Amino acid sequence: MNGILILDKAENATSFYTVRKVRALLGEKKIGHGGTLDPRATGVLPVYLGGATKLCDFLPDGDKTYEAALTLGIATDTEDIWGTVTEEAPVSVSEGDAEAAVLSFLGTYVQVPPMYSAKWVDGRRLYDLARQGIEIERPGKEVTIRGLRVLEVQLPVVRFRVTCSKGTYIRTLCKDIGRRLGLPACMSALRRVRHGPFRIEDAVTLPELAEIVSRGELDRVLRGADTLFPDYPKVILPEECDLYLLNGNRLYGGDFRADSRPPEEGPFLLYTSAGAFKAVYAHDPENGYYKPLKMFL
Repeated sequence: MNGILILDKAENATSFYTVRKVRALLGEKKIGHGGTLDPRATGVLPVYLGGATKLCDFLPDGDKTYEAALTLGIATDTEDIWGTVTEEAPVSVSEGDAEAAVLSFLGTYVQVPPMYSAKWVDGRRLYDLARQGIEIERPGKEVTIRGLRVLEVQLPVVRFRVTCSKGTYIRTLCKDIGRRLGLPACMSALRRVRHGPFRIEDAVTLPELAEIVSRGELDRVLRGADTLFPDYPKVILPEECDLYLLNGNRLYGGDFRADSRPPEEGPFLLYTSAGAFKAVYAHDPENGYYKPLKMFL
């Protein structure tokens, strides 16, 4: 069983629990997931099956899109509504001010990761220190907010949609929006609606997956491993070179079809003459040949 399932993770379920349920449902031992979601968050969770797990460490760092809610007037130790309240204040700003504060974060800014996060600082997980009541200075990291749209303002709650670079903490973004308004604030809902090439419209819940499997229709929702790389060029070999590919050999310019030439720069997807995806290759300019970066056999 090889491929990718796009799950809609349920609230109050860890990513690990969700993957474990998929393993039990499908009887597949080789299984992994991309982009861990917090237990309270819902939405897109890619699950890799069989040979597709080989590509987990080779994933492009695609942007992610979330629909989130922030609640003004409350701050917590975890920067979300489920933590311990550390500060409260009346919300006296207007809806227009709140919307403007959200939209002002479009672009790049330096974000300080929350203490309750899995980030390593000086060889220690921040959440381990936070659970001991220890707070340390954390280095800020530049993140990019590529898209922002306010969906609804019903103070003290503001719902918005955000597309951001890898490593962005939406909890911290909510806190920072509140700070710009001069108010405490925290995240009160989070749903991932896109992870790289995968969209919530293509996702299935665990109950839906169980029903699909019971009908023997898994192929309907199982995606090929090559869908991880939608922007990579696709190259198909002539039949006489299939064996070179299946053995992971170097390839030269004369090994390719005239109508399916590889790029000189950057990785590309390589297929057999029958159209089966087998590897990610790239050109080695120093040696003049094309070499495998990752095999998918």
